[in-house]
Amino acid sequence: MYNLISKAVFSHRLNKQEIVSLLSNDDCNEVLFKAADEIRKKFVGDEIHLRALIEFSNICQNNCCYCGLRRDNKNIIRYRLDEDSIFHLAEYAVTQLGLKTIVLQSGEDLWFSQERLCALIRRIKTLDTALTLSIGEKTHDDYLAYKNAGCDRFLLRIETTDKALYEKYDPDMSWNKRKQCLLDIKSVGLETGTGCLVGLPNQTIESLADDILFFKEIGADMVGIGPLIPHPDTPLAQAEGGTFTLACKVMALTRLILPDINIPATTAMETLEPNGQLKALQSGANVIMPNVTLSDVRQHYELYPGKSSTNLASCDALVSFKQKLISIGRTIGQDYGAHKKSAEI
Repeated sequence: MYNLISKAVFSHRLNKQEIVSLLSNDDCNEVLFKAADEIRKKFVGDEIHLRALIEFSNICQNNCCYCGLRRDNKNIIRYRLDEDSIFHLAEYAVTQLGLKTIVLQSGEDLWFSQERLCALIRRIKTLDTALTLSIGEKTHDDYLAYKNAGCDRFLLRIETTDKALYEKYDPDMSWNKRKQCLLDIKSVGLETGTGCLVGLPNQTIESLADDILFFKEIGADMVGIGPLIPHPDTPLAQAEGGTFTLACKVMALTRLILPDINIPATTAMETLEPNGQLKALQSGANVIMPNVTLSDVRQHYELYPGKSSTNLASCDALVSFKQKLISIGRTIGQDYGAHKKSAEI
């Protein structure tokens, strides 16, 4: 196992069986996490990039079996923020908190047409900030329009590379279309973010290895990895769910294989494990997404129960968080946090 970790450190390449071996063996977890942390430091440095997350609509046309926002969940209070509310949240994050990236996230809410979203993008870009969209599957024309309006990045998690598993838990959706969307995002020049769930029922270690290799194959710029936390209002309410350790291992191996990309310490990590995000930051992650959504609707954006919210939506909270980062030898990034591709890979 140690030889495989060394191979990944020096070559940033492992085959599927080698990844499976590392994911299946827990004897060298701490060595793996330490190696990922050292590669993170070498390729992306000690800066942690903060992205201001605005969850602007929990209305969704899809019916994913693991997601609390699913169309058939009748126990959720639906909301949709208007353009002015979204802009003022972005303005606060940039001018008061000093954050350099806005992330607009929603369910697949068809009310937000290409025209409406492009107008919103152009308005937010007047704040001199990077802008990321995380709004689901769109057309090539949509992605191009978002890019031309000023959008910098787009996040679309593949969730799993197991096609049968994907189409079972994402009913009426197509894995091939999902992949094509990612290729379209890449083709129009948007930084491309993706990722996976760890712990879906009947998910294998082999498919998690395929996930990591898929991230490499498509040239992902950002990868978010989180454990499945079953939601009581979904068909997977009784599922066992994912574990912090396995999710962290998938994340660490992703860092070794794609050493220069951006990797968030996801809120699901924090939900499952005390100080989970800090631990993830010491195992290869370099991004945190503090939630600046209005407090009266934030509770209704419940992808999974008990969702931890990295609540840095005040200057005092941000100062306190910086102190935590200093304690592990890290600092807050002062630029837009784009993916800087290394010539060493």
